[in-house]
Amino acid sequence: MTCAFPTSFRRALALAALGAVLASVLAVPGPAQARVFIGFGFPLFVGPPVYYPPPMYYPPPPYFPPPYYPPPGAYSPPPASFAPRSAAPSGQACYAGGTVCPMEHPVGSGSSCYCTTGQGRVWGRAS
Repeated sequence: MTCAFPTSFRRALALAALGAVLASVLAVPGPAQARVFIGFGFPLFVGPPVYYPPPMYYPPPPYFPPPYYPPPGAYSPPPASFAPRSAAPSGQACYAGGTVCPMEHPVGSGSSCYCTTGQGRVWGRAS
């Protein structure tokens, strides 16, 4: 019985070695790659990667409401200005409400026309 243990042990060891050799032959991926090395006579030491802390985020600045502004004064329109009313307009005239103004170019009687006042155009009828 003393001989059976070492024989079975040797047999198992031989099978494991044979399996390792077959695994290494099958694990070879392909042809070897040639590499060129240029040295300077001293070893190149590459340290561990540098740790950069995350950037600092500051809180937003405080918000202060704008100062109090008094409301603007009431708007008053400019004073109304009318063209002076002539007693007898020469040539053709435009009668627009309470305004009478001379015509720049002649048009037919009863046609629409306008007089320019301080508040804009006032439409009327030509005479």
